[in-house]
Amino acid sequence: MPCIYICDDEAGILRYLAKLLKGHGYEVETFTAGHDLLQRLEGSAPASVSLLLQDVRMPDIDGIQIMKRVRKLRPELPVVVMTAHGTVDDAVQAIKLGAYDYVMKPFPKEKILGVLTKALEHHRLADENRRLREELQRGSSDEIIFASPRFQQVYDLTLQVAASDANILILGESGTGKELIARTVHNNSPRRAKPFVSLNCAALTDSLLESQLFGHLRGAFTGAIMNQKGLLEEADGGTLFLDEIGDVSAAVQAKLLRVIQERDFIPLGSTKPKKVDVRFVAATNKDLQQEVGAGRFREDLYYRLNVISLTVPPLRERPEDVEPLARHFLRRFAARMKKDLLDLEPAALVLLRGYHWPGNVRELENVIERAVILARSPYLSADLLPVGGRKTEPVTSETAPLVPLDEVERQHILAVLKQTGFHKSNTAEILGISRKTLDRKLAEYGMKSAP
Repeated sequence: MPCIYICDDEAGILRYLAKLLKGHGYEVETFTAGHDLLQRLEGSAPASVSLLLQDVRMPDIDGIQIMKRVRKLRPELPVVVMTAHGTVDDAVQAIKLGAYDYVMKPFPKEKILGVLTKALEHHRLADENRRLREELQRGSSDEIIFASPRFQQVYDLTLQVAASDANILILGESGTGKELIARTVHNNSPRRAKPFVSLNCAALTDSLLESQLFGHLRGAFTGAIMNQKGLLEEADGGTLFLDEIGDVSAAVQAKLLRVIQERDFIPLGSTKPKKVDVRFVAATNKDLQQEVGAGRFREDLYYRLNVISLTVPPLRERPEDVEPLARHFLRRFAARMKKDLLDLEPAALVLLRGYHWPGNVRELENVIERAVILARSPYLSADLLPVGGRKTEPVTSETAPLVPLDEVERQHILAVLKQTGFHKSNTAEILGISRKTLDRKLAEYGMKSAP
């Protein structure tokens, strides 16, 4: 429900407009002084106001000055100015400063309602275009990078179920990219033009989680000094992603179940339900069936969320994805830090492919970011990668031990053998040589294939 701020020093005008707009479903806040309006805009959340209806002449501060301050505080906020005969020039100046339109007093209700409807629709379309531009600009960070057949199956299923409107439960270990899968669902669904709203349920206390989800009215609890929209309302028409849903308390679970079943919710401090149209995508690293059996998660909520389930495999089960992901992160961080980095050295790739990645893709991303920060040459070396207990300090030409070339090869083969658990076929594949060549080199260097 759009909220309109009205600023006018005439009490009669305020009463008339407040009654008219409330009767047409708008929320309204009124101000008799320009300073009060500006103070409210400085303190209120951006989502709490949809439009400003402002008199061009105020006794405490010039209307044009108000307009200039509003442009700085809320450049995205649509403004309609009210003017009387003799102040049209001020209204025209307000238009030049960015006001959407102006209306002349006295105005019939049809006129003011028509202007406000057009202004709100214009703002809605501009906001939608802004979100779409942001999605396009963010496309690289939302891109799913993979090469493994295992992840291909998950991706194909993701695209298949995205076209439906069913709720989805995404399962997988922490750091596997569950939110990226959720965004892919949204971006390939009929809701793609509407908001994608994400909430980490584990990061908030019960009271904060309820306030974030359902919103609250002013005075609903200590510290609630203004009305605040919840994320359910923000996601109306789009997708709400609830990460770590397994950590939600029983009380919040009951309220979520009501939203899913009834398609409405009640903000904190209110008694009136609000309708909402939201697709739920939830994720967890817990075994929810086990949680249901233990009585920690509602069975009815589990089945409401788990209409379709997607399981994201850990990175150790899809080693083919390590190299393309590492190169993707290298390009991203090199561009962000304005460094001329070309690639990873072969030994670095061997090290990355052989590591078991307990932190999954998130750990790989962090490892590459640190390496890019420390890099002093166009290629990332293995010495920059803090995996498997390795240090992050780079080895320079001044500190590196000087050894013959065949010793470098011997040490490299031994390192790969250790990483593969002395599996000779896997070692040969990683080294890019035949099994026969590996056996010859092991014999040549007097190395055993196992400890």
